[in-house]
Amino acid sequence: MELFYLQGYEATSVAEVLEKADVNSGSLYYYFSGKQELLLAVLERYKEMLWPMVIEPAFAREKDSLERIFAVLEGYRQGLLYTVFTGGCPIGNLALEVGDHDPRAREKVAENFSGWCRWIERCLEEARDRLPAGLDREKLAQFVLTVMEGAVMQARAHGSIAAFDASVSQLRAYFDMLQSQASTTPKPSAAEEQQEGRNP
Repeated sequence: MELFYLQGYEATSVAEVLEKADVNSGSLYYYFSGKQELLLAVLERYKEMLWPMVIEPAFAREKDSLERIFAVLEGYRQGLLYTVFTGGCPIGNLALEVGDHDPRAREKVAENFSGWCRWIERCLEEARDRLPAGLDREKLAQFVLTVMEGAVMQARAHGSIAAFDASVSQLRAYFDMLQSQASTTPKPSAAEEQQEGRNP
C-alpha cells in the first residue's frame, strides 16, 4: 500500500514489494498470483480502512452533520501538507493509473468512491431539514467527491495548498447558498415527502 501510494502502481516492482515487506517471493505468491492480485487486495483494504482512517477521525472532531463533510476534506488537506503535495488521495491516484486497462481494479476503485460518497450522503441526510426539499443528496455527495479529487490534483500540480483551499471555499459557499435557500422555502408536508420517496 505504501509503495503504490508513494510511487504509483506501475513504478513499483515486485522486487521492491518483497524488500519492503521483508518476505521472499514464495510467501508473496502463496497469497497472490501476481502484482495485479496484490493491487486488488490493496483496493479492498482501502475499503476496510475508510471508516477508521478517514471518516471516524473527522466525525469525532465535528458533531454537526454538514461540518463533518468539511472535516473529512480537512483530512485530505492535512495529508497534502504532511507529504508536501506528493501524496494526495490514494484511490484517485490509482483510478488515474490503472482504471483504463484493468476492469477489476476499476470496479474496486468505483466501490471505494461509492463507499466514500455514502458517508457524505449520510451527513446530508442527517441535515436534510437545513437543505432544500427535493435536493438529490446522492448527486451532491458525488459533487463533493469531485471537488475533493480536483482540489487535491490542483494542489499537487501547483505545489501549493491555495488551489485546494479555493475549491473548498467555493464548496462551502455553495452549501451556504443551499441552506439560505432552504430557510426561505416552505417545507413540503410529510405526505408530499413520502410521495417523492423520501423519509420524513
